Amino acid sequence: VVINSVAQRELTRRNGVESDVLPNIFDFATPAPGVDAFNQDLREALGLGADQLFILQPTRVIPRKGIELSIELLRHLRTPENLARLGKEPVLVITHHAGDEGLDYLREMQHRAADAGVPMLYAAERFAPQRGMMGNEKVYSLWDAYIHADFVTYPSLIEGFGNALIETIYFRLPALVNRYEVYRADIGPLGFDLVEIDEKITDKAVETCLQVLTDPPRRQKMVQWNYRLARQYFSYEAVTPLLARLVEEM
Repeated sequence: VVINSVAQRELTRRNGVESDVLPNIFDFATPAPGVDAFNQDLREALGLGADQLFILQPTRVIPRKGIELSIELLRHLRTPENLARLGKEPVLVITHHAGDEGLDYLREMQHRAADAGVPMLYAAERFAPQRGMMGNEKVYSLWDAYIHADFVTYPSLIEGFGNALIETIYFRLPALVNRYEVYRADIGPLGFDLVEIDEKITDKAVETCLQVLTDPPRRQKMVQWNYRLARQYFSYEAVTPLLARLVEEM
């Protein structure tokens, strides 16, 4: 069993082994959680005001996540003309830790954001796999971040599949995605309505982001379509026949 069709082809090419693709899946039959007593103050805890847009980067801080593309997107969104159109100031919020591959990339992104005039909040200390208290301070879950986010940036250069992207769709959020190899092979062709780029922020991508952030019907149409499509292909129910066959064969 492999996680994507690219690995499936490579396994056959290199070893002559046949395999089945089992992608990232979510329980789409169960509605996503919402604002509750614990997470209702998340924006305030992060220092985000009512006049700011919560642009979520739900990834670790390592080079293959392409965070420079998220910064470039916000640089374009923050022109005087676009800020007037948005009516709010976009802020990039990073929820995961740096350090897996050193801290140089984090420092580079912080300098790049500062040079571009982009507010970037590295908030890894405020998030953990499970919500709870750390001393007198709340630590939120990643799902709490999705609940409050206005938009998600997912400009990864390489991914095994794209768990955070499926998570984004599960929470009915619009997103920008870089067309990494597995996305091109296994996700994009299914017809998702996402802001797609090819390792470059284009005028078209910026305009689509502006539309999604300022036009509620356009946003609703996008996220509802993506949810239905993901439920069809990446739900528990979608892979039940495959799992049943594999168990029977074993």
